[in-house]
Amino acid sequence: MAKRKGITVSRQIMDSQLLHPGATGELTGLLNELIVAAKIISAEVNMAGLADILGQSGKVNIQGEDVQKLDEFANQTIKRRMEQCGYICVMASEEEEGIIPVLEGYEGKYSLAFDPLDGSSNIDVNVSIGTIFSIHRRVSSGKQGSAEDLLQKGSRQVAAGYIIYGSSTVLVYTTGDGVHGFTLDPSVGEFFLSHPDIRIPEQAKYYSVNESYTNYWYEPTRKFINYLKEVDPDSGRPYSLRYIGSLVADFHRNLIKGGIFLYARDRKSTDKPEGKLRLLYEAAPLAMVVEQAGGRAITDDGRRILDIEPRELHQRVPLIIGSKKEVDLAEQFFTASAK
Repeated sequence: MAKRKGITVSRQIMDSQLLHPGATGELTGLLNELIVAAKIISAEVNMAGLADILGQSGKVNIQGEDVQKLDEFANQTIKRRMEQCGYICVMASEEEEGIIPVLEGYEGKYSLAFDPLDGSSNIDVNVSIGTIFSIHRRVSSGKQGSAEDLLQKGSRQVAAGYIIYGSSTVLVYTTGDGVHGFTLDPSVGEFFLSHPDIRIPEQAKYYSVNESYTNYWYEPTRKFINYLKEVDPDSGRPYSLRYIGSLVADFHRNLIKGGIFLYARDRKSTDKPEGKLRLLYEAAPLAMVVEQAGGRAITDDGRRILDIEPRELHQRVPLIIGSKKEVDLAEQFFTASAK
């Protein structure tokens, strides 16, 4: 079915449902509930300075990081919206240690993992931040869901996406039928299709990496980045650095413009030997989006992100994600060092 610019996200979700005759409408309902939560969070983000919710809340999350006030607001907004929507059986948040049950009597057939406000360390300086979500079909048989429903490979996701709160609020999601982007029109409170059938450029001239960690990089990362910076007009080098420090913002720019994002293992993060980014809340959902858009997502030892079987809710992984040819090139550098 052709995707037409200007239609609302609700209409587009309904159109997609029609492509699956056996659909019950529950996934449609779940996505619509997430969209309502996104609108609430977007309004609060835009009013953050005036509402006195910038800055830290005084709490520390499971990752050992200071919880920002907006982080806490976003987390509570999603939890309260989803716990009685009737479409999910269990939730997990990047901000909380254990699983989050739904209210009794409202158990559904999906599970939801989410990062309520990715990039929250940038809140006080007005840098784009976002909500990332991942949806799986439940596999447990009990009335309430369990960790089993969340600890599934990314390749089994039925939907994934993110909402980025920047100069405009943009929703990007996939249900396995391509990637579509919608921009919120605040005058009417509705998301309209602005980026139909997003395809990440196969090759680009941009890379995103935290170069302040250069002295801590292992040799494959150092060699790859140095290669991208070499002057060779015939091969399109040097590449240009574009790094915001907010994963969802860096990813969104690369998805639209093309590029590669790297957060490989390094010597600095000795307390995080498996990498820094979270598999369930960041890497897997963005991997589904990028693959649906024609890109790739792997670890620094060449594993496909979507093939990793999670062992725990807050498992971390190294992440290399973006345009196909750039990720292919990175893989050559990283896998060569392992031989």
